[in-house]
Amino acid sequence: MAVVGEKRHFRTCARGASAVEFALILPVFLFLVMGSLAYGLYLAASHSLQQLAADAARASVAGLSDAERINLATGFIDRNAAVYPLLGLGAVGVEAGPSASEANQFLVTLTYDASALPIWNLGVPLPGPGKAIRHRATIRNGGA
Repeated sequence: MAVVGEKRHFRTCARGASAVEFALILPVFLFLVMGSLAYGLYLAASHSLQQLAADAARASVAGLSDAERINLATGFIDRNAAVYPLLGLGAVGVEAGPSASEANQFLVTLTYDASALPIWNLGVPLPGPGKAIRHRATIRNGGA
């Protein structure tokens, strides 16, 4: 009779249920947190690059010629790229010049090598974004 009582108690006892649920949910939770962290860092770097491209294009408005606009844009990037979060100056590639499709537009294109970001060291088995981020900004010549 004591054995039957112990079996019944074992089936109705829920003391270990929380530990089992925690063990089942923890890997999924950690996967989501690490994935959010990885993509958050990547998107922050992408946003910084877009902002840098827009600011460099705005800085080029003061130029009177294409050569002066290029110097203003690249000079702005050289002086300020390290200030933007998650961007390093050596990893930013710059293309600045008049737009091929619109005669009165000036185009700044930035490419960032994101392989130095810490997200690649997290070991999250997610489909990762590309290691090159590219953004461009255009502005009318003379700001008009």
